[in-house]
Amino acid sequence: MDILNSLVLSLLSPMVLAFILGIVASLIRSDLKIPPEIYAAMTIYLLFAIGLKGGAKLDGVAFTDFWKPLVAALAAHYGSVSAVTFGEALAFLEILQVSAEPYVAALLAVMEVPAIIVAIFLVGKATIKAGGGSIREVLRELITSKSIVLLIGGMVIGLLAGKKGAEQVAPLFDAPFRGVLTLFLLEVGLVTGRRLGDLKHAGWRLIVFATLMPFLHGVLGVWLGALCGMSVGGATILGTLAASASYIAAPAAVRVALPTASPAIYLTASLALTFPFNVIFGIPAYYSFARWLVPA
Repeated sequence: MDILNSLVLSLLSPMVLAFILGIVASLIRSDLKIPPEIYAAMTIYLLFAIGLKGGAKLDGVAFTDFWKPLVAALAAHYGSVSAVTFGEALAFLEILQVSAEPYVAALLAVMEVPAIIVAIFLVGKATIKAGGGSIREVLRELITSKSIVLLIGGMVIGLLAGKKGAEQVAPLFDAPFRGVLTLFLLEVGLVTGRRLGDLKHAGWRLIVFATLMPFLHGVLGVWLGALCGMSVGGATILGTLAASASYIAAPAAVRVALPTASPAIYLTASLALTFPFNVIFGIPAYYSFARWLVPA
């Protein structure tokens, strides 16, 4: 399957179409809204489902089997990663009936925290204190955030329960996953549509960065995955993670560490630019590159 066919498949998937519908609804000023409580519930569901299924798949997998991709993941990522983009990549591969290594959810969990910590220390303690926060406060906010608790907690539960335990809750956390993801992306599209106006103030440099750098990092992630011996599906996932940008965990930490930073810039970059680029164009491109790069 070439990149054009992959792109068509991505564009015609219910998840991407729902995302586009959300953008259109915002642009025409529709009164379509998803209640905040339902959005929060979907967030909890998706994060916990990803962690739970990933932990169950780790049952019986030795650390020696995935330490190289783990190191590659830490070396290749673009800031804090996006669990929703990860979920869309999984759904894309499932449509194609392409499998990925059982430990890819572990890469997501491991890549979520270090980038934020590194960014905080790059900014410097003085800047954080000037904003009214502290290193300890920021780290506590990060470690106890719902995305980290749900991902890590779900993985631990899935690992302890094993594959047999996961089968007991599969009717809730397996089959409905793509349906919930579709509704979630509808809401993300609504939010993205409302933020498109911020692009006028973002400047062309931010627009170029938020689309070009994810693509470059995605290609690097796929290459590193292939270098580590990952499959086509696994390399696609690693590339997607490397290209993605967080709009859940990272903004929460930044809000504490850097209260003077403008959400119009960092949320516009991650949510209105990088996320749509990856979901619509990036994932099909990373998959096509992985198919070309990984031996059959």
